[in-house]
Amino acid sequence: MRIYPEQLSQSLEKGLLGCYLLFGSEPLLKQESKEQIRHAAKAQGFDEIHRFNIDAQLDWDQVYDCCQALSLFSNRQVIELTVGENGLNTNQANALKALAPQLNPDILLVIDGPRLNKKQESTQWFTLFNKLGTYIPCNTPEPQHLPRFVDARCKKLGLRPDRESIQLLSQWHEGNLLALSQSLLKLQLLYPDGVLTLPRIQEALSRHNHFTPFQLVDAFIAGQGKRAVRILGQLEAEGTEATILLRIIQKELVQLYKMQEMAVSGIPHAKVFDQFRVWQNRRQPTASALQRLPLARLGGLIHQLAAIEVSVKTDYDTSPWPALQALVIELCTGQAVLPTN
Repeated sequence: MRIYPEQLSQSLEKGLLGCYLLFGSEPLLKQESKEQIRHAAKAQGFDEIHRFNIDAQLDWDQVYDCCQALSLFSNRQVIELTVGENGLNTNQANALKALAPQLNPDILLVIDGPRLNKKQESTQWFTLFNKLGTYIPCNTPEPQHLPRFVDARCKKLGLRPDRESIQLLSQWHEGNLLALSQSLLKLQLLYPDGVLTLPRIQEALSRHNHFTPFQLVDAFIAGQGKRAVRILGQLEAEGTEATILLRIIQKELVQLYKMQEMAVSGIPHAKVFDQFRVWQNRRQPTASALQRLPLARLGGLIHQLAAIEVSVKTDYDTSPWPALQALVIELCTGQAVLPTN
């Protein structure tokens, strides 16, 4: 079973399940979901919480013992297991599966970890525990869904933003939901009437958006020029290392080049995407990128990127960011532009 963070409170009102799987890229949503589960569990007599990190040092016997030992004061316990960023290896997955038969109505299991892909969601251990409870994907909303997310958070706090305010809050807090949560609490205190307008928000808040290089990649793959330039500017302002950014862009360009080679040879896009394991929600943007970036242009962009990297490593007096901006714009539009200082 799968529910989303905004549906969790309603689900908990109907009763606790035996297992909750909290996986995703957004720490705020995972933490809020975990706190809701703890609160509901405590109300039903789950007074003890045992926390374990699934790593090479974990003694699984300690986890299993929690299912066997009864407390002097309570026989209802919560076991929280955290999966590392690299996921589970075979031994860890087997040890986790061995936990399932030991669970009982007096044990509540919560497993949290990083975002899962479709292949990971179909593994035996995940399928097993999903049947025992529910899966709550806690992922950062996509940019096009963020305004709806902001609107829902505002309503929950009794805030009444107009459409322009929702757009501004979304833009200022993209990639930083923790800051969004803090900003909304601040607005709630400043404006007891709950009315949010552009002047009020601009007076009370500053920008809190945070981007990663991978969001830049997503933007130029989708051909979103203005968004890509905005993300690049924010990455520069945050002090992102240009060499790290160059490596990430290079990896994406080389992959696009190899895809384009296959497509030019007559291989259908679907087979190309299967070979490169392109996620379904990224296939349409990638197909558009291949359409506007022929093989020769991709080759030229790879050479431009190499030249920028040489400049970064040898010419310390010249900023690489104007050249990077020109390259990103060309990636988005398919048209060459000159760098501007």
